[in-house]
Amino acid sequence: MKRAIIFILLFINVLSSYSQYTLTVEFTALRNNNGNVLYELFDAKQKSLKVGTIDIANNKAVVVFENLKTAKYGVNFIHDENKNKKLDTKMLMIPKEGFGYSNNPTVKFGPPAYEKWIFEVKENTKITCKTTYLNY
Repeated sequence: MKRAIIFILLFINVLSSYSQYTLTVEFTALRNNNGNVLYELFDAKQKSLKVGTIDIANNKAVVVFENLKTAKYGVNFIHDENKNKKLDTKMLMIPKEGFGYSNNPTVKFGPPAYEKWIFEVKENTKITCKTTYLNY
């Protein structure tokens, strides 16, 4: 009986490592519907997995990542208002356009440490990323 239980637990563990999940990311607090959102999905080692753009409607945008394994991920994005595929900046490299990260970490001087914006996907997951605009 013990062997059967151990076998079943091992089988479940193997199956769960092959599970495929969906991650839905909603980008909110966009100040207008101009341009689009450029996003990037990273793995736990900060390796880029997916880069893309998504249109904006009602000051938000949604992207769905499918077939993800149980793992840690991170998302960053910019509100590319003029569609030039880069984050426009002012003097001293202060962003003129909106940007953000998963987990919505506080941004002070420069980007937050990666550890502050990674999260785990172990089931179908939905997260919200709030856009930050620096008005200096």
